[in-house]
Amino acid sequence: MNDTLDRLKRKLQFYTIALVVGLLLLCFAYLEFIYHYSYSSGESVGYVQKLSHKGWVCKTWEGEQLKSIAAQPSVPEKFLFTVRDDAVVDKINASLGERVILVYEQHPGLPNCFGETDHFIVDARTPPKD
Repeated sequence: MNDTLDRLKRKLQFYTIALVVGLLLLCFAYLEFIYHYSYSSGESVGYVQKLSHKGWVCKTWEGEQLKSIAAQPSVPEKFLFTVRDDAVVDKINASLGERVILVYEQHPGLPNCFGETDHFIVDARTPPKD
């Protein structure tokens, strides 16, 4: 009886460990997929109002851009974004006070440690002068 009970306990331990390892691998595969493949991409034009390095443990660059629409005198819309690359942060800081085009990729579903928003800036440039 004890031998059967011991075998059952070992099987249960094996299946529990296999389940935990499988769930960890599934979580890792999910994060790897949504981190490297974007849901959407595009550009946003406006004036960067704020860019700050935030977070207690996971420091990320978080910013906000005012999207100006010349034809409408209404309140400008805010575009919230996250920047991962320090070189892109330098480009944004160099264009403060000017209109800037932010090229972004959207990655919904990432934990907040990757960034507070779904929109990750991959490049920044100033529009051509008229």
